[in-house]
Amino acid sequence: MSAPRFRLNGQDGILPGALPGALPGDPARSLLDILREDHGLMAAKPGCRIGRCGACTVLMDGRPVNACLVMAYRLDGAEILTADHAEAGEAVAIVRAALIDENAFQCGYCAPGFVLALAALFDRAPEADEAEIRAALAGNLCRCTGYASILRGALTARDRLRAAREPAPLEGLGAQDSPGPACSRR
Repeated sequence: MSAPRFRLNGQDGILPGALPGALPGDPARSLLDILREDHGLMAAKPGCRIGRCGACTVLMDGRPVNACLVMAYRLDGAEILTADHAEAGEAVAIVRAALIDENAFQCGYCAPGFVLALAALFDRAPEADEAEIRAALAGNLCRCTGYASILRGALTARDRLRAAREPAPLEGLGAQDSPGPACSRR
């Protein structure tokens, strides 16, 4: 058996301290601890450590998971994306900007989890309605807001992502200049 490998923010990696044929250290060590202690990635936050608050949300193979509940032995072959990653993708950047523009957070402790949960939702359901957004965010808790600003930011992000996916209109074309059969333009 080879050393467990996973991809972290687009980079190949071997679990720290891995020896060929064995998991490094404790196979029940959490991804949250591996990210923070071994890789210095601080966006995933320790909150409840029992999978209820969402402060430690990361994307594992494109799906939001609580890093506090993912143990080292489950990482072999996984693709992990954290909110620390500067080039996490257009959806993450748009969601982050929309939440900032709508003043969605006060202290920001929970923000990375909300951003990744929304980016994953809009990746699989680009036209998500308010009920779907609320369901996707059900595992993320914020102690500072009443959630109205977070929901506003999520709806703004959805609309911005929709606009980013639409093709740009052709500029300078009037009705008489519209492309069409050559014979119809005399």
